[in-house]
Amino acid sequence: MMNPKNSISQIKRLIGRKYNDPELQRDLQSLPYAVTEGPDGYPLIHARYLGEARTFTPTQVLGMVLSNLKGIAEKNLNAAVVDCCIGIPVYFNELQRRAVLDAATIAGLHPLHLIHETTATALAYGIYKTDLPETDQLNVAFVDIGHASMQVCIAGFKKGQLKILAHSYDRSLGGRDFDEALFQHFAAKFKEQYKIDVFQNARACLRLRAACEKLKKMLSANPEAPLNIECLMDEKDVRGFIKRDEFEQISIPILERVKQPLEKALADAGLTIENVHMVEVVGSGSCVPAIIKILTEFFKKDPRHSMNASECVARGCALQCAILSPTFKVRDFQVNESFPFSVAFSWKSAAPGTQNGAAENLQSTVVFPRGNPIPSVKALTFYRSGTFSVDVQYVAGAELQQPAKISTYTVGPFQSTTSERAKLKVKVRLNLHGIVSVESATLLEEEDKPVQMEADTKVEAPKKVKKTNIPVAELVYGGMFPTDVQKAVEKEFEMALQDRVMEETKDRKNAVEAYIYDMRNKQGDPIEERYKESVNRGAVIDQLVRCVNSYREAAVSNDPRFDHIDISEKEKVLNECVEAEAWLREKKLQQDSLPKYVNPILSSADVLKKTETLDRFCKPIMTKPRPAPAKPATPEAPPTPPPQASEQQQPEALAYLLEEEEIEVPVSKEPAKEDVKMDTDEAPNNALPQGSDETDVNMQDAKGTADAPRVENGVPESGDKPLQMEADTKLLAHNCSHGIKLDVIEWKLEEKGPNPTLLL
Repeated sequence: MMNPKNSISQIKRLIGRKYNDPELQRDLQSLPYAVTEGPDGYPLIHARYLGEARTFTPTQVLGMVLSNLKGIAEKNLNAAVVDCCIGIPVYFNELQRRAVLDAATIAGLHPLHLIHETTATALAYGIYKTDLPETDQLNVAFVDIGHASMQVCIAGFKKGQLKILAHSYDRSLGGRDFDEALFQHFAAKFKEQYKIDVFQNARACLRLRAACEKLKKMLSANPEAPLNIECLMDEKDVRGFIKRDEFEQISIPILERVKQPLEKALADAGLTIENVHMVEVVGSGSCVPAIIKILTEFFKKDPRHSMNASECVARGCALQCAILSPTFKVRDFQVNESFPFSVAFSWKSAAPGTQNGAAENLQSTVVFPRGNPIPSVKALTFYRSGTFSVDVQYVAGAELQQPAKISTYTVGPFQSTTSERAKLKVKVRLNLHGIVSVESATLLEEEDKPVQMEADTKVEAPKKVKKTNIPVAELVYGGMFPTDVQKAVEKEFEMALQDRVMEETKDRKNAVEAYIYDMRNKQGDPIEERYKESVNRGAVIDQLVRCVNSYREAAVSNDPRFDHIDISEKEKVLNECVEAEAWLREKKLQQDSLPKYVNPILSSADVLKKTETLDRFCKPIMTKPRPAPAKPATPEAPPTPPPQASEQQQPEALAYLLEEEEIEVPVSKEPAKEDVKMDTDEAPNNALPQGSDETDVNMQDAKGTADAPRVENGVPESGDKPLQMEADTKLLAHNCSHGIKLDVIEWKLEEKGPNPTLLL
């Protein structure tokens, strides 16, 4: 809350109550705005409106709230809203109910019913039930633990109807009392720990109360919870911690008061715990586990949470309004409400044996006892010879309402045609709103007229009763006079008109601002954009030209770096460069032909996009890496030789090649061209690490070398049988001090014709 001193809340705690009411004085201690006593003894709320200090009555403020709600409803429904149903606490007395009706009149609403909140909850619960019994009554207890009060209602359900059996309440037991317990606990703790007194700062009190409310909700689901508030007061951050057990311990005085309304409701309904079939819990304070535990222990059954704890009253009010309104068609469901108070009528009467009321005494009778159905009409008969008064007041009891005297009705003046006291019937009504009033007064007079018969005998005719309406004057104690209500309506209309003017002014200002921005964009932005394009266009064109030239030169050059790229790929690059250059030339000619005040055809963004497209196409082709050189063939594993014959059957040439022969080759720094050519990736022999005695050497063109055995016409020098030798020889080079030793490591014998052929 950004402006607590000018933000009015909890208006239901103020309306229709005297300023010196003890309960009101306790409530004022937790309110952040200023409230003083008015000239009539009722509270006045101080606030600033349009920069001026103003005072408002609680009825006026409630009228503002209802007017705002009406505007929201009309905006969403797109239709005028007049009829409504308003939910009120069951403990509202006559004066408070009349104040709510006056507030609705100020807001331009027509309440069809002031329904009790618990009754609205029961209606929202039962109207959708399709399994209600037809004969046996289903008794359900509704426990509403709201922000500031606790209300209990026991309702009996049958198919198509509900009947309120009993009401009970505690006007000052609600969720805020648990918040207050936490607030007092942490206020004392912070004063001791951080040396700050939150009671000296309204904003600090408000922030701490809001944090305590969140803490209460956290303790409903967790066994412990922290409290952290930054810069609560004097630029100090505060921290706290509390467990659920400790919270319940400091809330014991509040929890001890929960059972009393439950016991009273059960007693007034004339039921036992076994006769209560279900228990429904609603309200913002119903989340406290300690309360649920008390309800479970009292009713011997687990309470249910099948209804929306915050919206059930509003739903019930909407359903009741639809039932009473001829505009909507709703399922037939009868609501039998009961009155929570006892109301008596008192008057002064003449003592027996006296005439014309020479001596008078006070008489009283209870007309509407507790539990009386709502609405209800009764008639009282009086015998009077002149004007008299009737007082309406609450019956003294445990729940005495203040003020006890509700209103006074003056009946008369009237004149009787006889000398005796006249007979008057006074009709009193308890209407749907729970307001008691004298509806009418009628003077009854008998007329006796003889009827002449043919036999000259007189026979008495039926008595004829003459009815005359008598005026009745009403005086309600503490209520607003009709003239005051009309003045409040006019003030509310002026304030609503002022709000509408301010809202429309704000809309017009926003429209003007939007028009200015729009015109600035239309007039200024295109000029600025054309100027930026004319400045930046040349640079981005040069960039595209450089990109085209660089890729073209690379594609047509004979540089060895690009000789591995296929010609078809280079042609693609050249074609892309030609296309980009043609596009640029065409667009540039079109742009040069336009005046500078026309939007450009060739924009810098288009040129940059073309450059990126060309680069994205050509770069992968021109930067393609050169393919790696072919790796040498991996030597094949020698095949398993076929089964060999005995040494006596082996050919002489094979026996000759299988003999080891050492050939010494003179060591020279550079071998002759006709010598064996060796390609190796290994380091020179003298660079081999110590302990390495051999390396693989690839020998090429091994046939006819100086180190191979000389063969003439296929016949070895030793004169053995002719052999045909074809092979790429693999040698092992041994690093020896006297030369290189060559060993044959792979051979293959292939028979061709009558002579075998050895493939080396």
